[in-house]
Amino acid sequence: MRDVHVIGAGMTRFAKSTKSLKELAGEAVVDALQDAGITTSEVQAAYVGNAVAGLVTGQEMIRGQVLLRPVGIEGIPIFNLENACASAASALHLGWQSVATGIYDVVLCLGAEKLTHPEDKNRGMAAIGTAVDVELAAGMADQMGNGHGSSQHSLFMDLYADWTKEYMQRSGATREDFAEVVVKNQHNGARNPRAQYGGELTVEEVLAAREVVWPLTLFMCSPISDGAAAVVLAADTATRRVNGRSPKIRASVVLSGHVHDKTDPTAGSCARAARLAFESAGLGPDDIDVAEVHDATAPAELMIYEQIGFAEPGGGAALLASGKTRLDGALPVNPSGGLLCKGHPIGATGIAQICEATWQLRGDAGERQVEGAKVALTQNGGGWLDGDSAAMSVHILTAS
Repeated sequence: MRDVHVIGAGMTRFAKSTKSLKELAGEAVVDALQDAGITTSEVQAAYVGNAVAGLVTGQEMIRGQVLLRPVGIEGIPIFNLENACASAASALHLGWQSVATGIYDVVLCLGAEKLTHPEDKNRGMAAIGTAVDVELAAGMADQMGNGHGSSQHSLFMDLYADWTKEYMQRSGATREDFAEVVVKNQHNGARNPRAQYGGELTVEEVLAAREVVWPLTLFMCSPISDGAAAVVLAADTATRRVNGRSPKIRASVVLSGHVHDKTDPTAGSCARAARLAFESAGLGPDDIDVAEVHDATAPAELMIYEQIGFAEPGGGAALLASGKTRLDGALPVNPSGGLLCKGHPIGATGIAQICEATWQLRGDAGERQVEGAKVALTQNGGGWLDGDSAAMSVHILTAS
């Protein structure tokens, strides 16, 4: 296996955008190629992640080819990846595999998503809700007792609400703890020019916001977003030729969920993926300097602390209260603002996290720069199947 480096990163601002999916993808790709200092002719293959274009825009089957031709990338292998919210992370994983095994020297990995629709505001939320076993979805909604989503939120907010109530009983975490996650990530988002939201909120303001489904308020839920993110991956030889500040991908893990003991937070796909990533990288949770995690809701960030191993089971709220995961703490989590504030165009999120990790390790993160960051972790999951994420990824990067 060869070392694989991120030699270029590009990302649009995440927002509810009037731009088309092609325009968003093209902007991210052009920025990534310029950052890498290469031309389209040097890209040997492309891996494109997208989750719901078929449901939202009607584009199926050849999404990557359609998105890349306008920027001049054609005539090479283009692979289309759909894997729920882990679509981009899955594209990155396969791109990493192809370079690590020597199939290609330079590849492009792209994640792009447009969740807003000009005529149907509910189409994006309805599309997100299909990342379940649809044959079982109706019965699942009846069991939850919350209904099958609504015009105001997706089915996944009902799922997260149920997980959150269970977590509160198990850990003693409170709604105030969840509000503190929002306060932290809004503070970070205000320092990220590509973030959808950001500002200085109080716990009281977060709790007073419109209730989505108890115990979650609007600020505790990631927004509907449009956007794209891209990275260029290269083997050592190409890295030395084009760019001397190229973080190395030390571990790339993608798993599917599995049937497991749901009372054990260390048994699910996130914990398994993290263990495999740490083993592959030869590192542990204490070695991480900065992390981007899948905070689709505020409580999820606390659960992920525990699943990755940053905190003991039940200790997520205490870790947050210690200040360690704040921007000026020893282990800043979601310096980009996270999904809550940076935004969550689901098919782009996994590579957006890699962009943030790359900028942090290069010292290019501006006002949100984590001082001395040398090791970064990203965690990104998607879909739901029998009490676990259907797809889960963990990546570890180190500064060159």
